[in-house]
Order: sequence, then C-alpha cells, then structure tokens
Amino acid sequence: MENPVISIVAPLYNEQEALPLLVARLNALMDASELRIEVVLVDDGSRDKTPLMMQQLALSDARYSCVFLSRNHGHQLALTAGLSEAVGSEAIMVIDGDLQDPPELLTELHAKMKEGYDVVYAVRKKRKEGFVKKSAYFLFYRLMKSISYIEIPLDSGDFSLISRRVVDILNKMPEESRYIRGMRSWIGFKQVGLEYERNERAAGEAKYDFGMLFKLAYNGIFNFSEFPIKFVSSIGFGAILLSLVYFVITLIKKITVGTVPEGFIALLFVIVLFSGIQLIALGLIGEYVLRIFFQSKNRPLYIIKQVIRGGKAN
Repeated sequence: MENPVISIVAPLYNEQEALPLLVARLNALMDASELRIEVVLVDDGSRDKTPLMMQQLALSDARYSCVFLSRNHGHQLALTAGLSEAVGSEAIMVIDGDLQDPPELLTELHAKMKEGYDVVYAVRKKRKEGFVKKSAYFLFYRLMKSISYIEIPLDSGDFSLISRRVVDILNKMPEESRYIRGMRSWIGFKQVGLEYERNERAAGEAKYDFGMLFKLAYNGIFNFSEFPIKFVSSIGFGAILLSLVYFVITLIKKITVGTVPEGFIALLFVIVLFSGIQLIALGLIGEYVLRIFFQSKNRPLYIIKQVIRGGKAN
C-alpha cells in the first residue's frame, strides 16, 4: 500500500483462532475510514497456523504487511519490530491481536490527536478478567506511579495512537529490556488518556501468564525507578540504626545492671539479619549488572526472518 497515513501494529503469538476475527474487524475499519490505513502484523515465532494465515493474507491484500521473527522474542520486542516496519506518515496505533483492544477506537483516538496531542493512550476503566489478575494490575500500576521518576499513567497499557515523531524516537532507543509504555511516557510531548472498556479475549487462550506479567513489571520497576537501589540503602541505614540502638541498650544494661545479653540466640539474630541484608543488596546490584551485561553485548533486539509488504515477500 502506498503512502499510508495511519499504521496499525499488532504482535501475534499463536493466534490462529483470533486472527480471522481480528482481520474481519480491521477490514471493516479500513473500508469505512477515509484515512489510508496499513496494518502491520508481527508473528512472534508462533507454533500454530498463524504464520501461514498471515502469509496468505499479506499476499492477497496489499493493505497488510506481515513481519515474521526468527523465533519467539517476547511481546515487547515483537511490538518494537512492528513499530520499526510501520510507515504511517501521521501516526501508528498499537493494539493486541486478541481484540481486547477494539480497533474501532482508532476514530476517537485520531480525533483526540487532532487536538494537538502526540500520544493518545487508552485508559482501561473496566477489565473483564479474573479478580486476582485485576487486583495484580491495579496494585502494580499504583506502585509504579508512586516509585517511578516519570509520570506513567494509571491503568494504561500499550494500546495507544502515537505520532510519527514519537515513534521515530522510540525506534532510536536501543535498550534491551523494554517497557514500551514507560518509554512512551519518558519521551514526553503532549499526551492524553482516553477511557475505554477492555473486552474479553475474542478467541484462544491468554499468552501472558503471571510469569511474563511479572517480568514486564520487573522491567518497568528497574528501568523507570530508582526505588530498588534506594530501598537497599534504606535497609542498610535501618540495620545500622537498629545495631546502634541495640548497642546503647546493651551499654546501659552493662552500666546499670552489670549484665548484658549473651549466648547463641543473640549471635544468631545478628548474623541472620546482616547476612540477609547483604544478600538482598547483592541480588539487586547483580540485577543491574546483568542488565548492563546484556546491553553491552550490543546484539540486535530481534531478528526478522521475512517481511511481506505490498503483496510481495522480501
């Protein structure tokens, strides 16, 4: 497709059941819109029929560009690959392939962007998920807001409409452990939220388990907060203060009573306390060192196996 104004980027992983529903909704959106829209689908190393379905779609409909990664790189890197291949001149919309993010919201997002915003992010006012998962999301977003050194909007994910200039900056950011919603906020410019009701997954099973969600949250905390290292410092100062208090109490008892606490239990308490603090400190420092190590390798963030654009394979 020549000169698209808007690109829609959707990472996919084992979505053979949801893909036909996604394509039907996207086709209806593009047919009804006056904007020139391209869709960039990214296969993140799927093991089902998703790649074959994408290939057939891209070869038969020039509005679709399909990016095939060499293996499963993870949602954030698949999304990064899609953003690098999107050529929309005005803006790029990021959605999930399971239709929890309604593509039809593009009209409202675009209208809001026309008011002078560079990023219009969707804010989830209601989630159709289990209590445990909803509670985990609720607590995490509020934790991030309280400890982050940048303003990360509450209850907003990757679903958003991002201007071309912001996407160009995102594409230049080389960090290996990516948290795109945080990177998007860090860039700045005028940003605004638009509320929507998050739908249930259209078909298939959720690909984000609690382990993957924890990893994403971990990246957010370590990449956009100074809290971990300051937390260790606070524990260290607290331990020193506790030791001084214990020393003063012991000294007073020695002077006034003539006896001081002694024996195995007191010694064990001190050893366990300070050993635990040291291990926590080493673990957090090791996490930062590990991130520096992976970043210093300077490997490509992802490997693209094939791209089909304009009905032709590259």
